[in-house]
Amino acid sequence: MKTKLSPLSKLYIVLIMFFLYAPILVMILFSFNASVSTSVFQGFSSRWYVSLIHDEGTIRSVTNTLILAVCSSLIATVMGTAAAVGINAMRNKFIKKTTMNVTNIPMMNPEIVTGISMMLLFVFVGSLVGKEDVLGFTTMLIAHITFNLPYVILSVLPKLRQMDPNLPEAAMDLGCTPLQAFFKVTLPSISTGITTGLMMSFTLSLDDFVISYFTQGPSFETLPIRIFSMTKKRVTPDMYALSTIIFFAILFLLILLNVSQVRGEKRLRNKLNRGGAA
Repeated sequence: MKTKLSPLSKLYIVLIMFFLYAPILVMILFSFNASVSTSVFQGFSSRWYVSLIHDEGTIRSVTNTLILAVCSSLIATVMGTAAAVGINAMRNKFIKKTTMNVTNIPMMNPEIVTGISMMLLFVFVGSLVGKEDVLGFTTMLIAHITFNLPYVILSVLPKLRQMDPNLPEAAMDLGCTPLQAFFKVTLPSISTGITTGLMMSFTLSLDDFVISYFTQGPSFETLPIRIFSMTKKRVTPDMYALSTIIFFAILFLLILLNVSQVRGEKRLRNKLNRGGAA
């Protein structure tokens, strides 16, 4: 039974959507502004998109950010999926609950605490091995994997709980090894959770500033850190153009993800219907 929304509820939803997306719409509009003004629109122009292409420092920081986000999200997804399978297989409830609580610490901790503590850890390890310039891409990668792991685990665990636990056992009864049963039965069943964890890890790594700021080195600069350094003077309008491109790229990826999930669920329902009819 469908519930009809009252006019007040509709107004509330409209206001929420307006406050969420109005800043993004303003940013997109001013990325095509012909002048450098951030308050007066003086005509459409693509000059800031052209300027962005020729800005070597910004292009380098975007490349660094993408490399870091892809590497950290892939590693965190593999490690998080393995951890979720292990946690789901635990039989001792106390150990299972304790493990989950420890796993959630990087997610619940304030980012500034995580960033400072990881910086101190890396500097301490560097002093032990006699290396002073220890901070750089490797330390940022470890830090990003650390705060991405809980999100992957929390995305995969519900899918493991929804899956019929007898399916892998049935596959092994039919001749599969435990490893083959995992890749042929378990992995396809939890693929949507893995994809969600991967996308969440990628976007979190792409967006992170605080932890990256404390664990970065002088030779590796990400886009959020570069934009922060610009705020000390003035953020140039080509940053609006870059943010607009990133927004539409993420939107396109989310649409593809949702479409693929809907098609996968539709194929699964059709398969089940054919099986029931047979």
